[in-house]
Formats: sequence, C-alpha cells, structure tokens
Amino acid sequence: MPARRPLATRAGTAALALLLLTACSGDERSPGEPITEDEARTLAELLHRNHTEGGADFVVSVPFGDDALLELTGEVDFRRGVGRAQAVTVVDDEERDARTLFFDRDELWSGDVPGLSEALAADGAPDASYLRRPRPADPEDPELLDVLVAMLLNLAQPEADDPALFLDGPYRWQAEEPLDGRPTVVYRLREGRSVAVDAGDGTLVQYRATLPDSGLDVTLTLADHGTRRVALPGDDETAAAADHPEVAEDFGL
Repeated sequence: MPARRPLATRAGTAALALLLLTACSGDERSPGEPITEDEARTLAELLHRNHTEGGADFVVSVPFGDDALLELTGEVDFRRGVGRAQAVTVVDDEERDARTLFFDRDELWSGDVPGLSEALAADGAPDASYLRRPRPADPEDPELLDVLVAMLLNLAQPEADDPALFLDGPYRWQAEEPLDGRPTVVYRLREGRSVAVDAGDGTLVQYRATLPDSGLDVTLTLADHGTRRVALPGDDETAAAADHPEVAEDFGL
C-alpha cells in the first residue's frame, strides 16, 4: 500500500499517499490516535481489495482558479487499468467545457467535443471522433488529467502489503462521519492528506490530498465497488494526436 509510482503536477512531483482502512471500533477514540494491529492487517489489504473487487464508480473533483471546478465522473476497471469519465469544467456555476475521456495505463482518449469530428475529417481522418495520445510514464511537467488518472489507477494493486508497514508511520485515526449518507471512518495521513472508509464493509470511500507546489485540492470518491467492463474506443473511430498536432492544439487535447 505505500505509493508505488510517483505522481506529478505542473508545479512539481507528488507521491501518492498511503491509504488507510480500519475496522469500526466500539471504543471511544480521540483524533490523532495511532492505528491498532488489527487495523494494520486490514490496511495491508486495502489496495489489493480494490483489485479483487474489480472496479468502482468514481468522482474526482479539483477546484482551481477563482470559482472554477474540474470534475471527472465515471467508472474504472481496476484489474485491467481501464476507465472512462465525463470531464466537465465549471466556472462561476456555468459549464465551460465538457468532454468524454477514456484511459488506460498508457494512453488517454478525448472525444465528444463540439467541432472535433469535423476538424479531424478536414485533416484527413473522416471517421474519427476521438483523439488518442500517450500518457507520459515519468513526465517533468504533466497535464493535470494525467496526474488524476495516475492517482485513480494507483488505488489498486494485485498483491497485499505487509501489515507491519502500517505500525511504523504517521497513520492516525481522525473521526467518524457520514459521507453521502454512508457512515465512514476518516484517517489523517502525511502532509494534510486523508481518507474515509466505509464503516460497514471497509471499502475505500474517499481520498483527499493537496498537490504540492500547485496547491490544488483533489477529492477522489469511490462508490459501488464491483466488476466493471470498460470498452475503449475502436481504431476506426480514433485518430492519433501525433498525426493531427494542429487539431490537438486547437482543442486543447
């Protein structure tokens, strides 16, 4: 469960925080108390459990600028590392930009953008409605979307961690509180990060972090864990951004 891959923002790099989970305790606890051995055993299975559950629905919210919000809403197949989302940018409560995204561990597809299909047709790709580009493996100055996709996919792993790792670190119980009508337990991590886990079934409900340097606050919420089957756009409806650089630049893709 310790972070396996670095995450970066435009202003610098960020390590994916460790995610914490606990069984609900009937004893009264105070914020800042360390986790127990039983909790450590559960924590060691958290990312592995996301993998074995298969996938989940998700919402990623990132406020930025003055009264602006980027929100991704979709579903992810954790086992295959594939997802789709509707990405919407809202400024002053008004939608300014919306598009459909598909992604895997290596690439990102963007489509459902007004005028994109026509622009691609005029540039020699008459059947394409999506532009595909690589996701940089270790970028120095990544796009925010690449950071968010990496954070999401890093929430699952095929093997459990060693419980001992969670007994020697700054992992603390914080509070019990409802989240979207679900009773959750909240834990405080390094550098202001936190997680909320379902108090009943122990699944990860929410992860929150402030990206270093950029200062952007990211909230990632999971729901309805279970098997997902996400089909990526076919080759017949996809054009490579590298083959259409002017179109990609014009549409910010």
